[in-house]
Amino acid sequence: MPLTAAPTAATTAPAAWADALLLSFAQAGYARAEPSILQPAEPFLDLSGEDMRKSLYLTTDAGGEELCLRPDLTIPVARDYLASPRAGKPAGFSYLGAVFRHRGNRPSEFLQAGIESFGRQDRAAADAEMLALALEATAAFGVTEVEIRTGDVALFNVLIEALNLYPVWRRRLIKDFNRKIDLAQDIEQLTLATGPGHNEYEGVLAALAGSDRKAALALVTDLMSIAGATNVGGRTVAEIADRFLEQSTLKAGALPRDAIGIIKRFLSISGTPDTALAKLRALATDAGLELTAAIDQFESRIGFMAGRGIDLRKTRFSTSFGRGLDYYTGFEFELHGKGGGLEPLVAGGRYDGLMTQLGAATPIPAVGFAVWVEALIQIDRAPNAAASGNKS
Repeated sequence: MPLTAAPTAATTAPAAWADALLLSFAQAGYARAEPSILQPAEPFLDLSGEDMRKSLYLTTDAGGEELCLRPDLTIPVARDYLASPRAGKPAGFSYLGAVFRHRGNRPSEFLQAGIESFGRQDRAAADAEMLALALEATAAFGVTEVEIRTGDVALFNVLIEALNLYPVWRRRLIKDFNRKIDLAQDIEQLTLATGPGHNEYEGVLAALAGSDRKAALALVTDLMSIAGATNVGGRTVAEIADRFLEQSTLKAGALPRDAIGIIKRFLSISGTPDTALAKLRALATDAGLELTAAIDQFESRIGFMAGRGIDLRKTRFSTSFGRGLDYYTGFEFELHGKGGGLEPLVAGGRYDGLMTQLGAATPIPAVGFAVWVEALIQIDRAPNAAASGNKS
């Protein structure tokens, strides 16, 4: 049976907006989910990295399993779905509950609401529905003027595959994109780092040039086995293999100039979705790249967004937009208050790869979003606070 938390000032939802929010989710067909507050820590650490550890409230059970208070609700809702008889079938869930993270001077316990949709094969329609419901969520708080920022990591991934780069370059570029690193600057720095120069591991680097990750891992494993070592400086065999593979590719100067130009042109595309669509098709034609399926999916999503009443003229799409999380696989979006701000009011996207990482035997389509209740309440209170200040 799910654990429940005692109500606190941070978790007691004002009835008016909570009722409106949950009603809008229920009317859209999303059943209320209430996953346990206490969760296995491993999935959060595996998906977000060990850096996440410092943000978690951790404990250990009698069997030695590391547990944590849930830091968000996407993974707990997904785990409950996978453990249910509905796993693999289309199902949608909504939620409103407390999550727990160390956040410096801000409260560590705060509310999160949202929706997760699993198993739908009509991806473009499901993506558009998530954005439409996210806009309804902000409206439940009385916030109707928002900035809509969107992107699609699938377009970048398909572009990188079409360029036929060495595997290490593909992994590095996709990893840097997911971590919101400035790729244009990163590419220039890495290109300058290639070329002649002495390295004490010249023989190893020459042997690895052009290899894939599996071959690199096998070679480094053999070399370290001969040396009787299992790690160096705290790095695992896999991490060392990746580093050698990256150095070997840089040594060979393996990122062609024409590929750099195409990537930079791709990353410069932004504007309304319709404008971006035209620029993407032009790029694919000019560069002779087969990107048709991914661009068609993008166009289909635009059509469903328009059908949902989303004003495309007020929607910004950027090919360089990303949410900084590895598990997103396609459409991504954020809603910001007018005037911007670093933190979004609502954020989400498509994460088709997450379900297999959580144990699903076969891939299951998944898309959803989280509502940052704290930020929306602050916006809702701001005009009232200003009015009160004017009266004093």
